[in-house]
Amino acid sequence: MIARRHMFTVAAAAVLGLSALAPSLAQAATEYPFTQQAFTDAQKAGKPILVDVWASWCPTCKAQAPTLSQIIADPTTKDLLVFKVDFDAQKDVVKNFGVQMQSTLIVFNGKTEKGRSTGDTDPASIKALVAKSKP
Repeated sequence: MIARRHMFTVAAAAVLGLSALAPSLAQAATEYPFTQQAFTDAQKAGKPILVDVWASWCPTCKAQAPTLSQIIADPTTKDLLVFKVDFDAQKDVVKNFGVQMQSTLIVFNGKTEKGRSTGDTDPASIKALVAKSKP
């Protein structure tokens, strides 16, 4: 519970631009477990968002992981917030996003969905999808 509170505090700091509470945010994108509150706050703040619906047993999700790690580490995506949705444990969230399968990536700019893909492991097309989240 304490770890979740800490992650939520850091997520809120990221959304609000309080880099003093989350100093690494100034250099790279940030990845968080999905919470509705943090996602809603990020949308209200007009942030670029990537929702990654994954499952630990999914080979496609594992194949996407290196590309997502590169995107997160890239300084040009420093404002991007990545929310991880566990396909098995967060069925209500999966349903709310209208997702049918794990390995689904959804990008938003604020409240507007800009694109989604399912089962894509091509680094160039994943990067192109994420680029749609930019204002």
